[in-house]
This record gives sequence, structure tokens and C-alpha cells, in this order.
Amino acid sequence: MTARAADRARYDRATAHLDAPLAIVDLDAFDANADDLVRRAGGKPVRVASKSVRCRALLERVLAKDGFRGIMSFTLDESLWLARSGFEDVLLAYPSADRAGFAELAADPKLAGAVTVMIDDPAHLDLIDAARDGGREVVRVCLELDTSLKLLGGRVRVGARRSPLHSPAQLAELARSVARRPGFRLVGIMAYEGHVAGVGDAVAGRPLRSRAIRLMQAAARRELAERRAAVVRAVRAVVPDLEFVNGGGTGSVQHTAAEDAVTEIAAGSGLYVPRLFDNYTSFTGRPAALFAQPVVRRPGVGVVTVLGGGYPASGAAGPDRLPVPYLPEGLRYDPQEGPGEVQTPLLGSPADDLLIGDKVWFRHAKAGELCERFDTLHLIEGDTVTAAVPTYRGEGRTFL
Repeated sequence: MTARAADRARYDRATAHLDAPLAIVDLDAFDANADDLVRRAGGKPVRVASKSVRCRALLERVLAKDGFRGIMSFTLDESLWLARSGFEDVLLAYPSADRAGFAELAADPKLAGAVTVMIDDPAHLDLIDAARDGGREVVRVCLELDTSLKLLGGRVRVGARRSPLHSPAQLAELARSVARRPGFRLVGIMAYEGHVAGVGDAVAGRPLRSRAIRLMQAAARRELAERRAAVVRAVRAVVPDLEFVNGGGTGSVQHTAAEDAVTEIAAGSGLYVPRLFDNYTSFTGRPAALFAQPVVRRPGVGVVTVLGGGYPASGAAGPDRLPVPYLPEGLRYDPQEGPGEVQTPLLGSPADDLLIGDKVWFRHAKAGELCERFDTLHLIEGDTVTAAVPTYRGEGRTFL
């Protein structure tokens, strides 16, 4: 029996009393992945990206482990909710225009002490001030550095279009704006190198493309390490007591941690290890989060149909954004239909061994987005479901 076949047998036994659709997290794999992130971080704390987890119980579990510290959130509403729930160090990774949220933040000393908001433009400060509604608490802010690699005088750009702040001078100028402005305190710098951390460099069947990606990423890491160090020096010249410099992501943990200028690493997807993280040379994780759909039809030889399954992930549309049938091994989509809103035909010889009501296990393309489809995660240890915990959705929280 292969390791994957053994996992299927465990998951089927553990959930035999549960009807699909359902979602699980294999805690043995989850914990092993967490330990690997800490190992790769080389002693620097790992800040957990909540958008990749979207389950308070699992955020609490991982933050209880040595080597993890703080949350990186994705909306202001989520940040305030987590802070009200007892999480004491929440860094909002994206700028916000949530005026009601800023009014609440500026009026509550507990929230203002726990939450740090992201800015990359003086207009963000103006918006926060206009939203205060009498609140006088000091708002903690973080500056975001644009990590993109610019070539040929800027005519070629590699990396996400995020912050407009690219040079040390630009970040130092905004740091001075924050330092001069009452009601704000600059505490950190964030730089997410998504073109390194979020792009696999071992694309199956594409050796030339894989080599090109590795060459690009090596060049990007060198350029960013030099520029990030210069940015930190420039900003510390304005704000010497800067608390943190955050960088990295699941795919670049050990590379980013090697930079002296970086004080903490961000990661989250590496806990669940969705399918987009299969193609990396820098690490190998264990798939920990899966969902099961029930077989509801047997249209013919080599074909079964499962209920639902059309759960595409965000990003540029393409086959890599689709879930993949994972267990039993050997199933594939019908290219004329793909995964459907209410039913999904699957092809392959394993279909002939599946009966009505059997479970087919899938892996989502991206990590936390799976939790937007399910309100409960069934936690498995060995071949037993040991708990059922709500996702954000299960707690009535759909932040985006």
C-alpha cells in the first residue's frame, strides 16, 4: 500500500460516520509542517498568515508552539475581531479603507495596542485621521516595501503590484511623515516577496521554465536583500526603535531568514500545504487540509460523478487554480466539464472501484480559501476525528 493509499484508508475510517461534503485537517501533517517552518526560520519567529488558515482553533494551536509569534491578518474587521478574541499581536498585511473599523481602533486602548495597520501612502494617514470620530488612541502603523524586481530601467517588472514604495528614500520620507504626525507610531516594515515565496521553481514537465524561475528568483533574492537592508537603515535613521521587519512567505522562509535586516518571517500556507506548494525545491510539506465529495453517480465504465467540487482559487484563471482529485490516486477531470458547481465527473480506472456514497478526497489550490466553502474542519489524529472546529465561515465571519 502506498503512503497516499494508507492516508485514504485512515481518512475514510475516521470519517465513516460523517456524510460528505466535508473538510478535514490531518493534525499529524499540520504539526509536522509547523515544525518544518520553524526549522527553516532558523531561530527567527514565524508570524502566522491568517488568510491561509481561517480557523481560530488552528491559529491558537500553532501559536502555542515554540517558534511562532503573532498573526498577519488580511482585513481590519478581521484584525479587530481577532484582537477582541484575545490575540495580542495582529499585523494587518494590507491597507484598509474601513472607516468604522478605524474609529473603533482609535477609541479602544486594547485594540490599539494589539493591532498594527499597513500604510504605503500619506493618504492612508489622512483617511485614518478623518475616521477617528473622536478616538484619541495612538495607531500603530507599518510601512510596506515593494519587493518587485525591476529590470531594464524599470521597463520589466517581476512581482506583484503592491506598494508604491520601492526605494530607501521613499520609505524614509513616509517614515518622517508618520513621525511628525500626532496619533501615529511607526513600529514596523513589511516586505512580501511573492515572486519568490509564492511561485514554485520545479514545475512538473517544464525543466526549462523551472530553470528560468530559479534564475529569476536567485537574482530577485540578491537584489531584495541589498535593498531591504538599505531600507531598514534609512527608516531606522528616522525611527530608531522600530519593533520588527517582516519578510518572506512559505516558499522563501530560509532564504529570507538568512537576511540580517529581517527580524521575523511570515508564513501560513505551509501549514496546510495546498497543491500550489507542490512544486518547490526549497521544501517538501505534507498535505494537511483536504475536502471530500460524495460519489452520487456512476455514468459508465471509468467514470464517477461527485457532488459539487467547483471551488476555484483566486489569482489569474488557469488549471493551476483548480482543486485536484487526490484520493484515490489516478482520478482526473473530464476536460469538457472540469469541476462543476453542483456536480463533477471524474475519469480513470479507480472510478470502477467506487460505489455510490464513497468519498473522493480533493486538495484545494490555495490554503485558507478552502475554509470559505466549509463551516467546519474535522481534525484527524491517526484514524480518528478528535474534534470539529468552526472555520471563519462557521463563526459567521466572511471578511472578503
